[in-house]
Formats: sequence, structure tokens, C-alpha cells
Amino acid sequence: MLWFFLWVMWFVLLFRVIGDIFRDDTMSGGAKAGWTVFVCVLPFLGVFVYLMARGRGMGERDMRQMQRQEEAFRSYVQEAAAEAPATRATQATHADALAKLAGLHDHGDITDAEYERAKEKVLAG
Repeated sequence: MLWFFLWVMWFVLLFRVIGDIFRDDTMSGGAKAGWTVFVCVLPFLGVFVYLMARGRGMGERDMRQMQRQEEAFRSYVQEAAAEAPATRATQATHADALAKLAGLHDHGDITDAEYERAKEKVLAG
């Protein structure tokens, strides 16, 4: 059971290192290719050397990535919250206009044809 746990842990570490190699914007394409080949050809040695050489930056890159995701999420929520009242106001305006038209039609102030034309205009936009 311990060997299974260590094996799974090793693969998690291997994939984190490979992900970090491709996430790093400061590294050139050739350096990324070199590290990837090194990690894939000699996985144990490659991962340990990568962790010693660039391990400190892994946490910093993770933090930057999480901050970017959080900023994107917050801006999306703010945009969605700003749009919601406008949508509700438009729906309320349409409902009010239809109610007024129905009242005019019920009182006989407008004909059936006028009511239908006005209703189509309100529902169209």
C-alpha cells in the first residue's frame, strides 16, 4: 500500500513539474524543451534537479496564476451583477407597457388591430 501511495505521489509531482515548465513565461522555448526532455528521459533525476534549480519559483508562479484567476472571477461577477439590474428593469418596462396596453384595450380606447401592433412593438424590443 505504501508503494502505491509513493507511486501516485511521484506522478503528481512529475505532472506538477511538467505543468510548471510550460506555465513559466520567463523561460524560452528552448529551455522549456530542454527541461521537458530531461524530465521525460531521466524522470527521477530530472524532477529532483528541476526542484532544486527552480523549485522556489514554482510557488510564486502558482500564486500569480491563482491571483489572475481570482481577478478574472471577480471581474466576471461584477460585470454580471452590473448587467442583472438593467435586464430586470427592461423586463419590468416591457411588463408595464403591456399592462398599460391591456388596460387601454379593455377600456375600448384602442382597437384590436392597434393593440396587436403595439404589443408586437413592445415585445420586439
